[in-house]
Amino acid sequence: MSPEYPFDEAATARAAVDDSGVLVGWNAGAERLLGWPGGEVLGRPAARLLAGAGPPRPDGIRWHGTVTLRHRDGREIPRWLVAHHREPQADRPGRWLLFSPLDDGTPPPGTDDPLATAALVQSPCAVAVYDDRLRLRRVNAAMADVIGLPEERVRGLRLAEIGGRPQSEELERRMLQVLTTGRPADVQTYLRTGGEERAHAWLARMAPVTDDRGRVRGVCLAAHDITENVLARERLQIVNEASVRIGTTLDVTRTAQELADVFVPALADIVSVDLLDPQEHGEPPSPLTAPVRLRRSAHRSVSPGTPEAVVEPGAQEPYPEGSPQADSLITGRTILAAPATAGMEAWLAGDAARARRVREFGIHSTMSVPIQARGLTLGVAVLRRFRRQDPFTPDDVLLAEEVTARAAVCIDNARRYSRERDTALALQRSLLPRTLPRTAAVDAASRYLPAARAGVGGDWFDVIPLSGMRVALVVGDVVGQGIQASATMGRLRTAVRTLADIDLAPDELLTHLDDLVVRLSAEAGGDGSPGEVGATCLYAVYDPVSRCCALARAGHPPPMVMEPGGTPRQITMPAGPPLGVGGLPFESTELQLPEGSVLAFYTDGLTESRERDTETGRRLLRESMAACAERAPGAGQGADGASLDETCDRVLRALLPVGGVADDVALLLARTRGLPASQVETWHIPPDPALVAPIRKQVVDQLDAWGLQEAAFTAELVVSELVTNAIRYGAHPIRLRLIHDEVTLICEVSDTSHTAPHLRRAKSWDEGGRGLLLVAQLTQRWGSRHTSEGKTIWAEIDLLAQL
Repeated sequence: MSPEYPFDEAATARAAVDDSGVLVGWNAGAERLLGWPGGEVLGRPAARLLAGAGPPRPDGIRWHGTVTLRHRDGREIPRWLVAHHREPQADRPGRWLLFSPLDDGTPPPGTDDPLATAALVQSPCAVAVYDDRLRLRRVNAAMADVIGLPEERVRGLRLAEIGGRPQSEELERRMLQVLTTGRPADVQTYLRTGGEERAHAWLARMAPVTDDRGRVRGVCLAAHDITENVLARERLQIVNEASVRIGTTLDVTRTAQELADVFVPALADIVSVDLLDPQEHGEPPSPLTAPVRLRRSAHRSVSPGTPEAVVEPGAQEPYPEGSPQADSLITGRTILAAPATAGMEAWLAGDAARARRVREFGIHSTMSVPIQARGLTLGVAVLRRFRRQDPFTPDDVLLAEEVTARAAVCIDNARRYSRERDTALALQRSLLPRTLPRTAAVDAASRYLPAARAGVGGDWFDVIPLSGMRVALVVGDVVGQGIQASATMGRLRTAVRTLADIDLAPDELLTHLDDLVVRLSAEAGGDGSPGEVGATCLYAVYDPVSRCCALARAGHPPPMVMEPGGTPRQITMPAGPPLGVGGLPFESTELQLPEGSVLAFYTDGLTESRERDTETGRRLLRESMAACAERAPGAGQGADGASLDETCDRVLRALLPVGGVADDVALLLARTRGLPASQVETWHIPPDPALVAPIRKQVVDQLDAWGLQEAAFTAELVVSELVTNAIRYGAHPIRLRLIHDEVTLICEVSDTSHTAPHLRRAKSWDEGGRGLLLVAQLTQRWGSRHTSEGKTIWAEIDLLAQL
């Protein structure tokens, strides 16, 4: 007896023989049959118990037949046996289990057995009846066909002894529950019975068989083949899983890997996904001909590390005619093949490495499914089996084609998205400054990161040199994504540079920019619907002479500032409405910045994310800026641009996830410089044309003091023309200012008139009108800007050109 089977086991002679032929199991029934106690036979060759020739060597998992055994007293006993093979396990080798019934307990033929007869008559399917010791009493013809053994040979055996599989033992345990509780039970299992060539799914319905007093006298087992239903559910599950798991991103490689993951192990043991390289400009490929060059995008195997694969992901491989890949792509249909197929055999003969893998792993069935979407052939998915013994069936082909068709649309979408994203990114990068200009006002460093999963947006930044050594710092963000957002960004950036050239105050510039966005929105609308163009922007102007910074923002995040020796803080300033709202005012803020102050301008993609709130992002920005200030030598006091680059990198590492950003990120850092008072000189000009000559003399003397004698001639002419024009046409008071650094000398003449001069070509008989033309020819650039008191005419002289 055993805890699992609490009945007398001596009714069956049972022995176990390992794969080397040694007896390793012997029960009381075997001793009853042959008279040998277990201690005398265990550990010895089983062949000693044979009286004649042994049975043929089994070549499967079950064997049955009659053999002649030798009793201990010397008698020869012919006996029918059934044997089941158990595969080797970690704790024991393989072995054969042998069974032979001793007493089936059934009444003689012709005796009325109402228990078995009633069960057989009432069942329309394969039925077996077991008694109260769970030993077989009767089977009908349908069940005998399933078992694959005649009834008279297996009568008296237990279900585990007939089936010999772990699934049979599980069924027997459930039968014992039915016998002891009197309640029916249903068990679903997947196994290959003796009468089948391949495994089937079975529903075993077990019910107690009772006598007229209601006592449980046995168990009736009815077996139903539900293979088709199970396969249909599995296929539906695979299709549903494919709709959920494939296409989670717009990444081609990831989508190909998701297709392979769905197929393994549900349909195949190894899957490879090879794609054609996309054509230039997205044009459809020409008709395919062998050999076809494919690039491995993904593969997956039931074996860790995919040792069966010959080609690694990312590698390109040519596939000749006769290979499943080429034949499937050229014909445009699914190809089923085996290593013995003529075309595949010829292909493997020319590829030793692949042929060796086929033999080593026992790959016996191949299915090649073309990946097609919207009339385009994108690649091929190749499914192979080596662990599953069944070849691919027509139903498997239909399932593979259904799943591949879904994946093909996702792959095509991913390619279309990638192509549009690359185009938008190229446009975006072409519209952004490739390098930042070197100015006397600030040292600057920047970073731009496009979104990893979403479309490219319209973030931008700029550093614009202004007159008087000043500089404009700009950062903005266009609403939306894709090429349209990039194009809008380019238009706004151009507009900002144009408005900056006329030296508008920050709040006035944003007002003009807001009007432009309103017009763009109106143009973007169609069929009476409004457009959706919108943007945010931050515009700042820094003057290194006065060390004053004027800022205004239109719905954009406020900048951070870190003064020398201080901690980073957010600049408090009015938010302003986003660009495109129209009709609302913008306000400017002015603050004094010590030399070496660091300004941080950024877009919301840097501080905002789904994992944290905006305030946490700004706190991380302050902490990373402070950490870099502590580490950089001379931070805030003459540190060079390399330290700003280090700060940019540290900020991005601290705030952005490793796998990429969900929104575009633009970051602009600027460290302010101050122009010493010794490099600036100012004169107030009396309204007397006769004093122009003394003023020229003062300018020459000042240039001598600065060591800029080479520029004296040009500066004298420029000052003479600008001062003379101011005295003649401007309004008093008039002021002359000279500013210089290492490479530039700036001459500025200011007055209180708001009338700006215009460059014109003087006629041959005109007495004047040639002054500004002369200034334009002699200087690097010139212009005018309006101020709250009037206007300023300025001209820049390139000192290096004067040498």
